[in-house]
Amino acid sequence: MPKLIVVTRSGEEREVIGEAGLSVMEVIREAGFDELLALCGGCCSCATCHVHVDPEFAAKLPAMTEDENDLLESSSERDETSRLSCQIRFDDSLDGLKVRIAAED
Repeated sequence: MPKLIVVTRSGEEREVIGEAGLSVMEVIREAGFDELLALCGGCCSCATCHVHVDPEFAAKLPAMTEDENDLLESSSERDETSRLSCQIRFDDSLDGLKVRIAAED
């Protein structure tokens, strides 16, 4: 199973094992990180699962959809590494992916 490195808002870094096929948001939530709200449950209708992806992995991710881009536009914390974790399918190709949970808007 691939590993995911999660950095909390306070800077704590934790490595978790994730099930391939889940979204990054699901892996983070199942690992007990409560600060990732994911209010819509992964339907890409809010931006409460906003993360900053390590630039090393940016090229390995699928292109951002228009819906994801529109939702991230509303975030004052958006930067060039911003993604919605519900839109990233976690699999073996992302083993070692590092994400930082974005500050709450």
